[in-house]
Amino acid sequence: MSAATAPTPARRSVLARRIRVVVAATITYNVVEAAIALTAGTAASSAALVGFGLDSLVEVLSAAAVAWQFAAPDPERRERTATRLIAVSFFGLAVLVSVEAVRALLGASSPETSTVGLVLAAVSLVVMPGLSWFERRTGRELGSASAVADSKQTLLCAWLSAVLLVGLALHSTLGWWWADPLAALVIAGFAVREGLEAWRGDTCCTPVARLVDDVTPTCTDGCHDD
Repeated sequence: MSAATAPTPARRSVLARRIRVVVAATITYNVVEAAIALTAGTAASSAALVGFGLDSLVEVLSAAAVAWQFAAPDPERRERTATRLIAVSFFGLAVLVSVEAVRALLGASSPETSTVGLVLAAVSLVVMPGLSWFERRTGRELGSASAVADSKQTLLCAWLSAVLLVGLALHSTLGWWWADPLAALVIAGFAVREGLEAWRGDTCCTPVARLVDDVTPTCTDGCHDD
């Protein structure tokens, strides 16, 4: 479907239902992921795993904001608030990841090898990009900035899964414990950037164009770029 073509009311209903399904799946997966990561991270004294678990909780909050929006009869009325909440979740993610990374670099803990962490990171690296793609594709067609922003939050979590996997692998094979926290700091910087973009994207048309690097679609519901 062309970006300039507005979906019919029936199609919008289908897309909204898809958003609710993918958000429910994202919340469920991340709750389980957080429980496993926090338990395994505490057992192994791994700042990286604990940080990953906290990141999962932040993703739950981000997805919950979208779930709250699409639970309303008129989701568009909650679009701006939901997008702002997602922006805050990006900032929270950046802070949590940075704190855990700095603690690891300063030697606040002496992590042990975690097989559970390696398996969890590998599974998340497969699951999270799929959820992100589905939500982003649906959000773009629906014209929902909050759904697209949440999909980028999910994709960022996938990158953190990759960072965790590489970091744990390097630590277990080569003893390079510092690889994971350094890469995590880089991702925290990206989280801040995405948070700023989501915070600024508070109109119906502009946010989607900014978030997905696409041309600005034609507004069909009376809103306009500021």
